[in-house]
Amino acid sequence: MLSPRERKLIAEIWERLTPVAEDIGSDALLRMFVTFPGTKTYFAHLDISPRSAHLLSHGKKIVLAIAEGAKDISQLTVTLAPLQTLHAYQLRIDPTNFKVPVTHYILISTFLL
Repeated sequence: MLSPRERKLIAEIWERLTPVAEDIGSDALLRMFVTFPGTKTYFAHLDISPRSAHLLSHGKKIVLAIAEGAKDISQLTVTLAPLQTLHAYQLRIDPTNFKVPVTHYILISTFLL
């Protein structure tokens, strides 16, 4: 269990990341592609070169979704549930693979602070 102070710190950290969500998100995606090369297959229809519009846009969406979830970390799974449903049923991404990028984003963002 996280203490109220820890919950507040998590929310504050992610709030500080939102102005640079594109940069952090695209950097984290690029690092994910290096660490987990198989994840590139899910992005075959996008330009995933560094600083591409697709990469910046998708990275921003991910960071903002996690930041929204961090506002009430105890409800993170509820907040991210629509994205999990989208990825599992419409985009056909195995839900176990959906957890890898989220964990990766959290770790990378922590190092970038």
